Amino acid sequence: MEQNPASVTTRPLRVGLTGGIASGKSTVARYFARHGVPVIDTDAIAREIVEPGSDVLAELIAEIGQSFLTSSGELDRPALREVAFSDRALRSRIESVLHPHILTELAARSAAAGGDYQLLVIPLLSETGLETAVDCVLVVDCPEEYQLRRLEGRDSMDETRAQRIIAAQATREERLRIADDVLVNDGSLGKLDSEVAQLHARYLKLAANRNCPPRPAG
Repeated sequence: MEQNPASVTTRPLRVGLTGGIASGKSTVARYFARHGVPVIDTDAIAREIVEPGSDVLAELIAEIGQSFLTSSGELDRPALREVAFSDRALRSRIESVLHPHILTELAARSAAAGGDYQLLVIPLLSETGLETAVDCVLVVDCPEEYQLRRLEGRDSMDETRAQRIIAAQATREERLRIADDVLVNDGSLGKLDSEVAQLHARYLKLAANRNCPPRPAG
């Protein structure tokens, strides 16, 4: 990824954390936070900007319809997620509304967060091309069977629905293609914690130089 020399000397290094659903991104982000790293989560931003009464919620509902509002005026997230993962056109419409607002808020929070480096949690980094918003990409990777097991246990989701959600996201190969670093989350939390500590030391060094090594071609 090309660097802008002027920009990388005036702000913290931005590490983009991504991975498939139920891959362990939240656990990894929590481990980085223990080292005092500012963590900015775009999923959290996406939830906050559509709170009842917000302009963004009004804009979204104008685009996708009143059927996605609950009786109390909240966004019906379960219904929206169920339909969005099976309807690519609807998902694109949702993203066209939300992504500009998410990016604006992400930039604002990043500017205010400080730190030697920051962890920007962007689950759809590969799908949306948002790697241009970060300096380095860290992918949390795990086999699909691990994702299925976690979805079925965490969200009480049947296998068919879980597979449909996984299929709607970028493939492992697509995510790994943009990775500068990879954490394999194979179920060992102690190993994961240790590897995060090693990456923390690496990112502190990179932040001191305000640069990331060039990615291999292809």
